[in-house]
Amino acid sequence: MKDIMTAPFLVEMIRTVTNMYNHGWDERNGGNISLMLEEDEITDYLDIHHVCREIPIGFEAPDLAGRYFLVTGTGKYFKNVQYDPEKNLGLFRIAKDGCTAELLWGYSDGGRFTSELPAHLMSHMERLAVDSKNCVVMHCHPANLLAMTYVHDLDEKAFTRTLWQMCTECIVVFPDGVNVLPWMLCGTNEIGRATAEKMRTARLVVWAQHGIYGAGKDLDETFGLIETAEKAAEIYMKIAGLPLKNTITDAQLHELEQHFDVVAREGYLS
Repeated sequence: MKDIMTAPFLVEMIRTVTNMYNHGWDERNGGNISLMLEEDEITDYLDIHHVCREIPIGFEAPDLAGRYFLVTGTGKYFKNVQYDPEKNLGLFRIAKDGCTAELLWGYSDGGRFTSELPAHLMSHMERLAVDSKNCVVMHCHPANLLAMTYVHDLDEKAFTRTLWQMCTECIVVFPDGVNVLPWMLCGTNEIGRATAEKMRTARLVVWAQHGIYGAGKDLDETFGLIETAEKAAEIYMKIAGLPLKNTITDAQLHELEQHFDVVAREGYLS
């Protein structure tokens, strides 16, 4: 077997987690990531028939049975992942019953996956139904997006249009817009179901007064989605309350659609 510490998926996960912490998005043990992997990405590094232990996932996910996930641990600090990946991350397979995680590697101190796993796995199921290439769900607490939920209307169309108007690239990066959930208790199946439902129509879901969820085909794309939305929110928070002399018009947003061959969410532009 090859050293799992050299596995591309693990190297990239460590880089991403560290970058998120350095951006200030994941204070203390805030935030979590799940990366869905193909079996052939794993077999050179792990004996997939050796199950370290089984962990109930707390709900039924039959559509994910047999799928493999690399997931950050509950209560773990993102800043520590680079120093002890085996303690702070875990790689598991969803068992045939759809209710159990079969741990293959990680959580070496007896820990388990993030308490937000329901939101992650439910979101994975919804995104796979939309785009079979989506394999990442990422949750973090970017300060400006969080701040924006205190001062901006939480209507999804209004929230999306504001972000689109802050940076020229926004409509190109997330033409499907941003969905928004009002404050809900985190770490529950209820918020997991609500998030997954929002994931049907957008890859970004804001949790008001909490943070954001992003989904994408890989860690880079998903990080970039959140990074772009956060930059737009930062600009908004700097100008909110000031008299605007200029903006990006709907006509200009349509120009961007045509030039970059993207389609803005239906009904969001005049």
